[in-house]
Amino acid sequence: MVEITAPIGGKIFQVHVAVGDQVELDDEVIVIEAMKMETPVMAPQAGTVKEIKAAVGDNVSENQVLMVIE
Repeated sequence: MVEITAPIGGKIFQVHVAVGDQVELDDEVIVIEAMKMETPVMAPQAGTVKEIKAAVGDNVSENQVLMVIE
């Protein structure tokens, strides 16, 4: 199990996966918007999305857990 954390603080702009989805290494799973720039968040390993802890429009801080992959 691995936790995906926010690389920067900002607002969740897009969530590309749902609980139960299969992801591959380096799949784009979330996009964070900060200072009018979009930052993609990639899956650090292949697996199944077990939990999503942030939704579109949520403000997140750096290193906040966004998603759990198993």
